[in-house]
Amino acid sequence: MSYDGLRKLVPSWLRRQVFHFEELIEQETKSFAAALPKGARVLDAGAGEGRHRQYFSSQTYIATDLGIGDNTWNYSGLDCVADLHHLPFQPASFDAAISIVTLEHVAHPATVLAEMSRTARPAAPLLLVVPQDWEVHQHPHDYWRFTRFGLKLLLENNGWAIDRIEPGGGYFRLLSRRLMNGLQFLPGWLMPLAAIFIAPAAILIGLLDGLDERRDFTVGYICWAKRKIT
Repeated sequence: MSYDGLRKLVPSWLRRQVFHFEELIEQETKSFAAALPKGARVLDAGAGEGRHRQYFSSQTYIATDLGIGDNTWNYSGLDCVADLHHLPFQPASFDAAISIVTLEHVAHPATVLAEMSRTARPAAPLLLVVPQDWEVHQHPHDYWRFTRFGLKLLLENNGWAIDRIEPGGGYFRLLSRRLMNGLQFLPGWLMPLAAIFIAPAAILIGLLDGLDERRDFTVGYICWAKRKIT
């Protein structure tokens, strides 16, 4: 069973603890959308199946993706099939942009961020999520991992002014995730035992995350930025 499959089996009230980073991404994306004015044009760069469209019902959401990342996904709902290195939009076309766990899948992250900047209006907000210690996924289209310092450098050099960069948990959240990752390797007959022992351990370990104040160990980062005014 895949990691996403495991996540779907967990009751919603437990997901915040067991699948902390994914739930944090959903929460921040929802808040980002709620802060935008009605009718704002929003670019989702690397939208995949457009899973975040639901949060932008009051805006004009443009799901853009090359459509090759995962052969099990349905890309038929994309608004624009395009290479993120060469976005087919005019300058200042968008009032806001998001890119959720996508930058690791492109050959040239700096070029993609520059293209997103080009197509965003001045001061347009950006929500960007990138992995630091995330398992390899979407084989073979998985190329990069990012530290907070590398992310800062990439953004500032390619047209974006950073508001803040936050780690999606620390060491104990990461350890909790690794325990849950391990469930996908177990045969079905062992899953009841895993539910009894591993899942509770993952929850308890995650609750210790406040002990890691530096959070140099993290699954990934959530960044809020604005398109530079030039």
